[in-house]
Amino acid sequence: MEILNLSLLLVVLIVGIFDFTNGFHDAADMVATAIASRAMPAGMAIAIVSLFTFIAPFTVGLAVADTVGTFINISAASQSVGENIVIAALLAAVSYNLVTWKLGFPSSSSNSLAGGLVGAGLYAIGSHEIHWGVQALQQGELQGVMKVIAGLFASPLLGFVVGYILMKIIFLVFRHFRERINVLFIKSQYLSVAWLGFSHGANDAQKGMAIIGMMILADESEPGVFHVPDWAILWCTTAITLGTVFGGWSIIKTLGFGLFKVKTTHSVADQLGSALVNTIATSIGAPTSTSQVVTATLLGNGAAEKPGHVKWRTAAGIVSGWWLNLPVSIVLGWVYCLLFNLLRGV
Repeated sequence: MEILNLSLLLVVLIVGIFDFTNGFHDAADMVATAIASRAMPAGMAIAIVSLFTFIAPFTVGLAVADTVGTFINISAASQSVGENIVIAALLAAVSYNLVTWKLGFPSSSSNSLAGGLVGAGLYAIGSHEIHWGVQALQQGELQGVMKVIAGLFASPLLGFVVGYILMKIIFLVFRHFRERINVLFIKSQYLSVAWLGFSHGANDAQKGMAIIGMMILADESEPGVFHVPDWAILWCTTAITLGTVFGGWSIIKTLGFGLFKVKTTHSVADQLGSALVNTIATSIGAPTSTSQVVTATLLGNGAAEKPGHVKWRTAAGIVSGWWLNLPVSIVLGWVYCLLFNLLRGV
């Protein structure tokens, strides 16, 4: 491992905290339905999710990290300004994660980080250094911020649709089977939970890696080159896995028991649908929020069975937090960057 200067070391530590809170949030979402449906012991569900979260980043490449790490151009900024942008974005994401965890609401670590980067970038280097991707979008291509927004906002909608359709298919295929088919769904959850954990590690763990890559670029260790070193992959994967191990029980209570009575069929459909959406997004390098995808897919499951049984008021509270996530994180990133610039006399 190369020698790290103090600023880079600070960022690496904060990235570890960010990834820990990311895993803390997302683990709760991923195992909530398995626990609520009583299909799997909590310890077993968390162990499977943690294992496959750890494995994934070493096997799928770093397309998501490249997307997140390059939509703001900090290569032309001074070292101090580049460092301030990165640190401010991280603190914005961690702050929002901790507040929503305390409230027991599933939120998007990805939205928080993207918003923090945009806010800090707008303050420190201006909108012209942010790759918005508007022109590329007009040509039918997803790039820059537009690719991030598409991944983060389209994925919950896709999750709801997939969850709805998958639940309808399950009802159609198994409508003549007796209750003992439930054993099949219980056993299949070991595979669906594993796939969900793998898809989580393949997508979410890469955001912290992107930040470390940006910081290395800001420190001019590799002038003009964005890259993620192997040690950063190991560090981020370990941190998000540890967060997954410890989980967030208040979020499990909200998601697993607060929306509707979750049965084993809902649990399997939720895990399969969420994993599918995450996998599709990762394949094109688009970041997603596992928290949002899992929640939206579960709402699709509930709507497919009995819409009236879903506690839509609770769901509305969760979704309203999603809409606040990005703008609040932009403001936090802007404010944190302002404070760091003042402290460092930039």
